[in-house]
Amino acid sequence: MVTAIFPAAGQGKRMQAGMNKVFMELAGMPIFIRTLLKFSGCDAIDKLIVVVGRDEVDFIKGIIGRVPGLKPYKVVAGGSERQYSVRNGLAAVDPETEVVLVHDAARPLVSEETILATIEAAKKVGGAVAGVPAKNTIKVCDDNAMVQSTPDRRFLWEVQTPQGFRLNTLMKAHELAAREDFLGTDEASLVERMGEPVQIVMSDYKNIKITTPEDIVIAEAFLRSDMAGRAINTVQEKMNDIVGMANVLKDKFFNKRVE
Repeated sequence: MVTAIFPAAGQGKRMQAGMNKVFMELAGMPIFIRTLLKFSGCDAIDKLIVVVGRDEVDFIKGIIGRVPGLKPYKVVAGGSERQYSVRNGLAAVDPETEVVLVHDAARPLVSEETILATIEAAKKVGGAVAGVPAKNTIKVCDDNAMVQSTPDRRFLWEVQTPQGFRLNTLMKAHELAAREDFLGTDEASLVERMGEPVQIVMSDYKNIKITTPEDIVIAEAFLRSDMAGRAINTVQEKMNDIVGMANVLKDKFFNKRVE
């Protein structure tokens, strides 16, 4: 069994929208609904857990309850930090779950290929995170913004979600972090500090996290591009059918004349 947890309790201050950013519409649909539908459409996913602010639980239940085609889901209250929200989500996971995925509710453009690859790597290795090679040169600076070093870009990856782990591994990592009052940057950082292996899974650059107003523009452009691509493929398929039919008719006509 594979369960996906979606932390969605953030305030979205960088979006400057005065509301939780995942409630905002992306091409006519709330961002988090697009994300849930993407995972619900993946056969490898069995259950969904959405983690939202305490005062948003009933509101979200009302919205999700009207969405057809979703996999079995739960809505739980989150915490003051993303890490605490994920831990609350873990407490609601079915104990029969083998692999748990954690995915930002604000990443609606994740591909099914990335989801499946993360699941398979988590089963094989124990921990896996989606990511892409860093495009830009990275500088390490001190508190005064003075450059200290330049890491070799060949070994740098921009980490995304989903991040997938065996259930027991991620639960132990969260329990250890809670005991030691450690706050990590993501789930992988909690697992890494236990010495457990985590593998990067190749994702794509479309899998952006919608954080600022500019990200909405970029995400809508990606959606339009995908829609145009599907339309072109549909037209091409119809043209191939027409050409195929024309060739059949031509062959029949030619053979008839020969006879």
